[in-house]
Amino acid sequence: MKKQEETHQQEIAAKKLELQKALAEIELEQKRVDFEERKKLDQQRAKIKSQMAQYEDELKRKRLQAEHEAQRLRNQELVKMQEESGIRLEQIRRATEEQIQEQRRQTERHRADLEQATISKKAMAEAEGRILVTRQTEDVKRRLILEEINADREKWIQVINTTFEHIGGGLRTILTDQNKLVVAVGGVTALAAGIYTTREGARVVWGYVDRILGQPSLIRESSRGKYPWSGFLSRATSTLTSKLKNGSNLGKDRNGFGDVILNPSLQKRVKQLANATANTKLHQAPFRNMLFYGPPGTGKTMAARELARNSGLDYALMTGGDVAPLGSQAVTKIHQLFDWAKKSNRGLLLFIDEADAFLCERNKTYMSEAQRSALNALLFRTGDQSKDIVLALATNRPGDLDSAVADRIDEVLEFPLPGEDERFKLLKLYLDKYIIKAGDKHEKSWLQFFRRQPQKIEVKGITDDLIREAASRTQGFSGREIAKMMASVQAAVYGSKDCELTPGLFREVVDYKVAEHKQRRRLAGEEPKQDA
Repeated sequence: MKKQEETHQQEIAAKKLELQKALAEIELEQKRVDFEERKKLDQQRAKIKSQMAQYEDELKRKRLQAEHEAQRLRNQELVKMQEESGIRLEQIRRATEEQIQEQRRQTERHRADLEQATISKKAMAEAEGRILVTRQTEDVKRRLILEEINADREKWIQVINTTFEHIGGGLRTILTDQNKLVVAVGGVTALAAGIYTTREGARVVWGYVDRILGQPSLIRESSRGKYPWSGFLSRATSTLTSKLKNGSNLGKDRNGFGDVILNPSLQKRVKQLANATANTKLHQAPFRNMLFYGPPGTGKTMAARELARNSGLDYALMTGGDVAPLGSQAVTKIHQLFDWAKKSNRGLLLFIDEADAFLCERNKTYMSEAQRSALNALLFRTGDQSKDIVLALATNRPGDLDSAVADRIDEVLEFPLPGEDERFKLLKLYLDKYIIKAGDKHEKSWLQFFRRQPQKIEVKGITDDLIREAASRTQGFSGREIAKMMASVQAAVYGSKDCELTPGLFREVVDYKVAEHKQRRRLAGEEPKQDA
């Protein structure tokens, strides 16, 4: 049995070996089959990839054909949509200009806020220093004040208690006596009715007086004053302010135009118009209307104001952008404006800034009916030569004005960007205004002893050659941009440690402003892009 068992075990081992051999052969066969299947799968993938490439190539050719056909159709549509696209581009350009102006205003407000914050911090630091000096004596003062307050509080508590006792007694008497109660209620009711009637009546009367005698709402600035009795005071104040502001310039070059620095030929022409306007008023002849055009910031508004002052006329400034929001009230406001202007005994120069905002061509599709009516109202009031009103229009785009408006114009003056000599004079003017005389703007009175005096700016090494260099580098700058650049120089000086203006700091601000000017021109599409 043992021998049989060993034999049986040997047979089982032999069968096990055979099974292992069979399994090995099966695994080899499975690997060979898997290899062949993977090979076939790779071949199929390559074939499918080739077919997909051919299909994509065909799709690409069909897409290119479709795009060529669509492009041909689009070209046909673009020919029909040229007028509409021109209108849209004009609207986008105007919106972009308004955004740029808004960004400029936000930048200026932010700069003013920073300057105000700096001044406030300095004032707080000085106040803290004074507080530290006087803190030792405050304890004694505090104890004395507390004693006085306690005494006053007890006194007032007694007064209040006595008062409330009297009031309580009076109320009890009124509430218990029916006749006195009726009289008290009637008196209070009559007093309230009288106050209400008086207030509403005064409001109605004042509204009527303001509508009849007051300055029209379209006027933003005028030398006449808001009411007739305030005209003399307004003109006197304006004259005094003009003399104080422009006295130094009047003494140097005798041009009488203050901060207005123009091209010599243009300045001569403006002087001639001022003299002619003054003589026209003297001889009771009809006035001549004017058109000022040129880039923004070239002094059109300032020249109109100084022209009115030098010719002896009153002046009133308005902007064309205020007319459109009035809607159906625009015609009434225009007539009120001209009726108010005719009441001036000295004659009035009516300056309309941004005139193209409501005096553009009447065949524009985006012009509303209210704007057309306002334009027709102005054309009606300016149809004949006037002996009371000089109409001066200012615009950056004279080609947009309506042909009937252009027919009303007798004198046309172009205000170009300042040349190098004018920029040199402007730089010296605003250097004197914002830097040298920066601490001399407070009134000389007893209040100056209670106010913190501004720190004086120390100027070092700023020569005419350096200013001439800045004038040559600011090619294309307007007068307003030069003024803002010098205000930036002042801000940079106040932000420095020693509060002094050096050639290095001056050149740094000029470099920054020149780069900023070029960037704005590139954004506006006026200058090709250059590498940094």
